Amino acid sequence: MALDRIRLGWFRNHRATALEGTGKFNLLVGENGAGKTNILEAISLFAPGRGLRRAALPDMAGQAGDGAFAVSADLLRDGAGVRLGTGTAPDKPGRRIVRVNGADASALSLSEWLGLFWLTPAMDRLFMDSPGGRRRFVDRLALALDPAHAAHAARTEAAIRERNRLLSAPQEPDARWLDAIEAQIAEAGGALASGRARLIEALNAKLETLPPSPFARPALTYQAGGPIDVGGLAQALRDHRRRDRAAQRTLTGPHRDDLGVTMAAKNQAAAECSTGEQKAMLIAITLAHADLSGDADRPRLLLLDEVAAHLDPIRRGALFERLEAGAAQVWMTGTELAPFDALNGKAAQWHVAEGSVRKE
Repeated sequence: MALDRIRLGWFRNHRATALEGTGKFNLLVGENGAGKTNILEAISLFAPGRGLRRAALPDMAGQAGDGAFAVSADLLRDGAGVRLGTGTAPDKPGRRIVRVNGADASALSLSEWLGLFWLTPAMDRLFMDSPGGRRRFVDRLALALDPAHAAHAARTEAAIRERNRLLSAPQEPDARWLDAIEAQIAEAGGALASGRARLIEALNAKLETLPPSPFARPALTYQAGGPIDVGGLAQALRDHRRRDRAAQRTLTGPHRDDLGVTMAAKNQAAAECSTGEQKAMLIAITLAHADLSGDADRPRLLLLDEVAAHLDPIRRGALFERLEAGAAQVWMTGTELAPFDALNGKAAQWHVAEGSVRKE
């Protein structure tokens, strides 16, 4: 199960790029600035959200075009193909278009077809980042396993935004309207928080049972921003209305969640570990997640941007071995082929230069 026949039209520096004959491993090799990460970003748009760079849609369109871009691919599954497409139109560059087999669809519906996860150099500081960055990390992991997770997150965000609007209004908000909004937050937010808690519990269980590895083992904790059961969250929102009105924002709920990470061998917070240790723990989480998703019905894609460049040969070998044993299709970038020698004969390769690709 994999993506193939990928097309990029006027996407960043790719005017008309095509990638065919993909495999389980796919390598994009070229100089810095050639457009390798742009290809990963285009593929990442086959998931709900703003892609691996979290960029605005108009910023993704090539400068020489008409302000629009298009990305399409065939999802091959059990011998059959599903055509996925996304992009923008020249007259509405800020509105995302999604199509499945030529029919209009929502971005959220993409999660029903495949599960996507990625690691980028920008994520190396995840453990020192804001709680919001760690929530997005957890949600991306959860979404790759559960397609409903995106809808829970979107509904929660919209309801909290509406509650904040009411709380910050000059006039006292109608209690009945707050009741209705808080019921929405409790229902969607409870499902969102429960999904995060289940994911972290499953990751910890997987991490504890993995064979010895050169990657430092992290221990994860779910730090809830409020009750995760529907009734408890609804009551907490009701009880804190006066406090939240004074603050003009909602201070209890899944939008305040965080992920705690410690290095198990040292019992040391990840934020206090070395850069190398943090990178190793991030890869360990990714590999544990790949094992969790191995039995899922939806195809899995893993996008790894420059992940091999800063690993020693032992860790690179361990990474490739684990990825080969997993079920996900893997896309990796690098400036040279040498770090990927262990994948000779096992990977589809493309040379990327100035927004164009050549299959090796």
